[in-house]
Amino acid sequence: MTGGIWKDRLLGPVADGTLVVVHLLVGMGAAAGGVAAMTNPTNPLGVPVELLKGSPFQDFFLPGIFLFVMLGMGNLDALFLGFLKPAFRGYAGFLLGGLLVVWILIQCWMLQAVASLHVLFFVIGVLQGLLGLWILVRDRRYPFRCQAL
Repeated sequence: MTGGIWKDRLLGPVADGTLVVVHLLVGMGAAAGGVAAMTNPTNPLGVPVELLKGSPFQDFFLPGIFLFVMLGMGNLDALFLGFLKPAFRGYAGFLLGGLLVVWILIQCWMLQAVASLHVLFFVIGVLQGLLGLWILVRDRRYPFRCQAL
């Protein structure tokens, strides 16, 4: 053990378990939101298409595809990949957390608005990315040689 009981035995499983929960919740939510946007592109989940005025989209269909494939299926795939190939868990968490943050920033920019759900999912994306980074550093898989935190 390099980091002692606190870092290796307690924070290790907590980080891994929390990342699993985040992948599951974000994946299921994004998949459901993506399906809603693809099946009802003019009013998904009660969101009026008028919000897209001034954006490059006429309706929510294309954003729904991205939401479903990249954030929905991406997180659910990462969840299962993390069990099959634990070495990839940190990379997936870091990349998908960053993707969620970028998705929220672009969404706020295009809609010219910030809602409470934007703030919540921005924070979840940051948490997901930091958990992935923690796991990478802990497992010494970060792209450069470093000691565990």
